Formats: sequence, structure tokens, C-alpha cells
Amino acid sequence: MPSIGYLGPRGTFTQEALEANLTGDFDRLVPYPTVPEVLLAVQDGDVDNGMVPIENSIEGSVNATLDTLAFETNILIEMEVVFPVRLCLVARKGVSAEDVSGVISHPHATAQCRRFLREGFPEAPVTAANSTAEAARTVSKSDEPLAAIATELAADIYGLEVIERDVEDHPHNVTRFVVVGKEHTPRTGTDKTSIICFIKENRPGSLLEILQEFASHGINLTRIESRPTRKVLGEYYFFIDIEGHKDDEGVSTAIENLEGKLRELKLLGSYPAATTP
Repeated sequence: MPSIGYLGPRGTFTQEALEANLTGDFDRLVPYPTVPEVLLAVQDGDVDNGMVPIENSIEGSVNATLDTLAFETNILIEMEVVFPVRLCLVARKGVSAEDVSGVISHPHATAQCRRFLREGFPEAPVTAANSTAEAARTVSKSDEPLAAIATELAADIYGLEVIERDVEDHPHNVTRFVVVGKEHTPRTGTDKTSIICFIKENRPGSLLEILQEFASHGINLTRIESRPTRKVLGEYYFFIDIEGHKDDEGVSTAIENLEGKLRELKLLGSYPAATTP
């Protein structure tokens, strides 16, 4: 059976989502410390697939995922998983909320808890970690009264206690994960396609041309986002999700037409659309 890499270490939300949805599909689960390392491991063939977060309903896109897919790999999205996120404040045994001198977590996690941190720990410095699980592991090894925002799974793994559950600012907090690999996924009838568009030059109407191409074929865009191209200040690429599969007639024609208008169109894959919980 194949192997899959995921954003680690053990105890991340990525691991929770992976085990809740895909446990039986892989015989080897390999944690990597950062999102780019997961994606590059798939690119290099160290693992067959990888699973990384790409978007959160509160904080938005995971830029490391978008930029690595855009510039550093030629792999495909084969599946998406939408998974509810429940954040906990965790610390070593005996450390209470009143004792906490600092909070550690992934920036996306702390951003999802801004109000909680502002109201409950206004004087505590917040330190960034590569993942919520790394934050929990760091807290477990520290002699200081630190706390982490992490999963309950991470608390169990690293011997921590949960001080408070559901600390996210909004109750309907979900994260979208993508499973990447090197295979094109066949049509299912309820699909999504992700593309990256690099325009030829920054001029009025460039984005409108892209939007009109999809509109003229009756294709709905579920997401569009601009990101810097890393070359010139003010120059951007567009990450776009559309309803439909690359082999659908309308989608295929729209993509073919855009390829003639853009500097580059990068197809990131067509895959079954997930149901939002």
C-alpha cells in the first residue's frame, strides 16, 4: 500500500484529518516539519502522496501551500478534505490559566483565537511554531509555565493537560486540506478544478479576461486569490478554484482558450469536491 506525508509532528490537525478520512488507504504515514517539505517529498518520490492544509474558514489561505504548488513543484491535487477544527489551550500538568506566561502555536491557529488571547492573556507574548503539534511538544519540554494552542490529540501525545477547549473565536471553524500526488483523478460528476494563472502583463482588464472566459461557458468560480509572483512588486498570479472537471467540455474549452491569452496556466488538478461539514 502507498505512503503519505503530512504536516507534523504527530498530533497536528492534518494528522487528525488524515486519520479521520484516509487511514485505510495508506500503510505508512510520514510526518514532515513544514508544508513545503511535505510537497517536495511528493515531488521527489519519497512518499506517494501528501496532505497539507490549504485554506481555513477564519484565517483564509495557507500561503506556504499555494506558493510551493505554484513555484516549486509539479504535482497534482487528487482530493480535498474539509475538516472541523477544535482548538484547545494546553499546558504541562499543574499549570493553570493564571500561571501562563506565554502562548505558542502556528500563526494560523493563533489568528483563529485572537479574541480569546486578547481577552484572556493580554500580557502573554505569542510565539510562532511550524505547527500546533510542534507548539505542544515545545511546551512539554519547557520548564516555564507556557501554553500551546493545539489539538487534544497533541495534548495526549505530549503528556499535557487541556486548560480550555474550543478556544477558537468562531464555532464553525473548518480547514480545507488537499491530498497531492502525481495522478490525474477521473471525473465523478461533482468535481472541482484548481488552476494558477500568470498574466502576460499587468494591464487593465487582465483579470476580467479570465473571469469572462469562465462566465461565457457557464462555469462557477468557487475561489479566486491573488499572490505575489516573487519577481516584481505589484505583479501577481491568480489561484482559482472552479466547479467542474478538466475533462468537462466547458471547462476544457475555457482552459484551452486561456492558455492562449496567459503567460502561463498551471493546472493543479481536478478532484472530487468535498462536502463542508
